[in-house]
Amino acid sequence: MPLRLGPFGVFCFSLATAFAAAPDESATRQELLRRTQELYDSLVSGNQEPWKKYFADDCTFSDEKGRTFDKQKLVADITPLPKGYSGAIKIDNVISRIIGDTAVLSYDLNETETIFGQNLRARYHTTDTWLRRNGEWQIIASQAHRYYEDPAVAAPSQLLNSAGAARTSTSSFVGVYELTPGQTRTVTFENGKLFIERNGKKEELLPETSEIFFRKGVEGRILFRYDANGKVDALIDRRNNEDVIWRKAK
Repeated sequence: MPLRLGPFGVFCFSLATAFAAAPDESATRQELLRRTQELYDSLVSGNQEPWKKYFADDCTFSDEKGRTFDKQKLVADITPLPKGYSGAIKIDNVISRIIGDTAVLSYDLNETETIFGQNLRARYHTTDTWLRRNGEWQIIASQAHRYYEDPAVAAPSQLLNSAGAARTSTSSFVGVYELTPGQTRTVTFENGKLFIERNGKKEELLPETSEIFFRKGVEGRILFRYDANGKVDALIDRRNNEDVIWRKAK
């Protein structure tokens, strides 16, 4: 519990109590962290044993894809990496709260993966709730999400056709796009860069491909739609595979 200013005797008693509890809590924390790392180490080989041991029979597990498993489905999902794949997952930035027979561990997962010589990285955040029953700690609930990462900006060479010309004329994207009367967004091209502006907020449109763009730190994509004559007639704001269409006004 937090220490507060007060009579000297109360302060000393609180301090002594905190230090007396610290060793047990620290030992529990370290053991649960060891078990957690063991779980992720076992994913490479597909070893299901730690998952059978450390997850309670009545557990619930929600992964970064939005899937929810009971223990049977969770264990069945633990399989070895395919041939040509390798990797590791390491725990970082751990926050723990241990109160009686309940422990909550919240932490980052740094994943490195090699697929036939190509290296990939990903970051996740997971929160596990452990319960101690009959003297044994097991996970009763776990939930994970993946941190959003901006896609890679396309290299200039990726935006050119075989003749060395731009695949798409950026100037064709420039214009005012309207969602409804009075609700507009403006796309401009300045100093070799594309920008989108709404209500005074101006953001650069970074190319993922020659016709797909993103804004730094903003999940989703900006695409441009063409009519039957090959002219841009709309801007598509795609969010989680749902589209908001802004029609080109001028």
